[in-house]
Amino acid sequence: MTDEKFMRLALDEAKEAARGGEIPVGAVLVKDGTVLASAHNLCECNRDATAHAELLAISKACQRVGSWRLSDCTLYVTLEPCPMCAGAAINARVGRIVYAAKNPRAGACESLVKLPAYPLECSPACESGVLEEDSLALLRDFFLEKRRGK
Repeated sequence: MTDEKFMRLALDEAKEAARGGEIPVGAVLVKDGTVLASAHNLCECNRDATAHAELLAISKACQRVGSWRLSDCTLYVTLEPCPMCAGAAINARVGRIVYAAKNPRAGACESLVKLPAYPLECSPACESGVLEEDSLALLRDFFLEKRRGK
């Protein structure tokens, strides 16, 4: 139940991204049941290819805890992280990544590559499928609107 609770917060962030014309991806970083940070994609708004929800949430959480190490934290994200974001989570020592929907084009937890399986400093546990249909519906609706020119 806790995973669903935090994924709903990530979905709220994703909806905020969609309202701003961003690809609807949201992320929430949690430690011991407390939200350290939340964020959504801001690539278009910031004109920055690195302004993914996961990177923004990791950065905010590091500032909040005063360390670049986010051990014992869980990253909740509405779409499977790309290699850049999965790499950042590994570098930050995030212990667990929970995502809603798989990303067959760029997913780096299990779909395209399995970055956590490499012998790196940290190997976060990855879990998928939490509120997957909600995330997929949000993504489908967003891209349908884009194709319609709205």
